[in-house]
Amino acid sequence: MPYVVMVDDNFHYMDEDERYRHGEFADAGVAIGHCRRIVDEYLESANKAGVSASELWDSYVSFGEDPFILSVDAPEVRFSAWEYAKERCRVLCADPNPSRPPPAADPSEGPAT
Repeated sequence: MPYVVMVDDNFHYMDEDERYRHGEFADAGVAIGHCRRIVDEYLESANKAGVSASELWDSYVSFGEDPFILSVDAPEVRFSAWEYAKERCRVLCADPNPSRPPPAADPSEGPAT
């Protein structure tokens, strides 16, 4: 299969022992869908009444899973779990100011995949 979804753990940044292989997919769109579902599952479980988009974002980058796609003999597919999570935090928390993004993550804390 040309697309492999791998998942890192934001809590264990740069610890490859915490990385796992989610699955292999023939279609890039299906692989992206799986990545989105992984992010959504965390955000929905962490989204409690009264939580702001910024607080939910902070929780995700601290404790959520960070899926990414490896392309094997296929065109590269870009999916950023962090970018997707930022938008989902705004939607899930009904942020009244959607043009204001959650605070940017410190680049030293890890890349957005």
